[in-house]
Amino acid sequence: MSSPAPRPRRLPRLRRDHFIDLRPFRVSPPFARLWIGSTLAGLGGQLTIVAVMLHVFALTDSTLAVSMVAVVGLVPMVFAGLYGGMLADAFDRRVVALIAASVTFASTLLLAILAWAGHESVAWLFVLSAVNSAANSIVGATKSAITPRLLPRELLPAAAALQGITIGIMVMAGPALAGVLVAFTGYAWTYSIDVLLMTSLFLGLWTLPGIRPEGEIVRPGLESLRDGIAFLRRARNIRLQYVLDIIAMTFGNPLALFPAIGAVLLGGGAITTGLLTASIAAGAFLSSLFSGPIGRVRHHGVGIARAIQVFGAATVVFGLVLAAGQLGWFAPAVVDESHANLALIVLAMIALAVTGAADNVSAIYRSTMMQAAVPDTMRGRLQGIFMVVVAGGPRVGALYAGTLATLTALWVPPLLGGFVIVGLAGLLLRLSPGFRVYDAEHPVP
Repeated sequence: MSSPAPRPRRLPRLRRDHFIDLRPFRVSPPFARLWIGSTLAGLGGQLTIVAVMLHVFALTDSTLAVSMVAVVGLVPMVFAGLYGGMLADAFDRRVVALIAASVTFASTLLLAILAWAGHESVAWLFVLSAVNSAANSIVGATKSAITPRLLPRELLPAAAALQGITIGIMVMAGPALAGVLVAFTGYAWTYSIDVLLMTSLFLGLWTLPGIRPEGEIVRPGLESLRDGIAFLRRARNIRLQYVLDIIAMTFGNPLALFPAIGAVLLGGGAITTGLLTASIAAGAFLSSLFSGPIGRVRHHGVGIARAIQVFGAATVVFGLVLAAGQLGWFAPAVVDESHANLALIVLAMIALAVTGAADNVSAIYRSTMMQAAVPDTMRGRLQGIFMVVVAGGPRVGALYAGTLATLTALWVPPLLGGFVIVGLAGLLLRLSPGFRVYDAEHPVP
């Protein structure tokens, strides 16, 4: 028999300011504890991700070996996300998340032990990174299915905005902190700090009530996966938001170009690469910080499409900035890793910050639609399928950007891709009346 969802407290009067809505913390202490634990554990996870890449490079002196860390973890992450979603729809979600988090904890602890003992190797780093990636995908899918059981539906956009704060902290602070820790304390201490931070996630999960899925339960397996895919075929609004996300991540993901931009186009080397990457996270963070009005928008389908069009337009601007760099505008006499085109770097950072903000707004609406419109018995599986979208889109985008830039110039992929995003998002919105009229007060998948 399904356990009842915790009864939410009476909601305070609706906020009218522009800052992030913090009512989820007051209304649901279990959600607050889970958010704090997830944020601290996510920061620790970023420490390990970056430390592993640096560790692999230190052992091999090969950038190809470093890139293989992500490749090795992709397939386990996809399969674990799909299977984890099925587990979340069949068993107590608190228990599923605790077991998966325990696997992550054990693999990180083993990394720390090997580093302290001096027995680390490239093979061990690959294997434990893949285990980490797989277990984290299960935790992520399960936590997303848990959130709607902890909060009333009208606070789901605020919860998604708070998730944007988490991601912003992780991406902005995590890599920089990892670099400092590795440089001054070494790999063993960096992994150990992640182990310590991860204990906060257990506190957040352990204090949750039991959360068994509601409705008909299907045991994990092919039949369960088929049911999830069949539901997605019928769920036009959910399916279209997946398609829009794939379009944005395929044609508007220039991360693979950043090293070359810093080395040969705008100058500044690794510092420029870091600044461009951090700009995206800063935009996401700021858009969450000022996300108060987002919760008052009811037409989430239109919100997703318009946010993605803004994302595409900012990507076009980023491409134009790179084209200006190619023409030598505002450039010093020499542009290399030691001499940077500061004016264009600042403009590029602004454009990328807008892409991060727009993508985060889209993510808030997409997450809210997923959690509100999808029935509880299907939430885990749909989150698992979305893991495939999240994992696959950026990698296809890296292939698109790298290939086209090699054949043409560094500014072509974002300029062309941005126009494609704006056009396709507008066309799909026009051809999808159900998506246009989607109403958060009456969610329809």
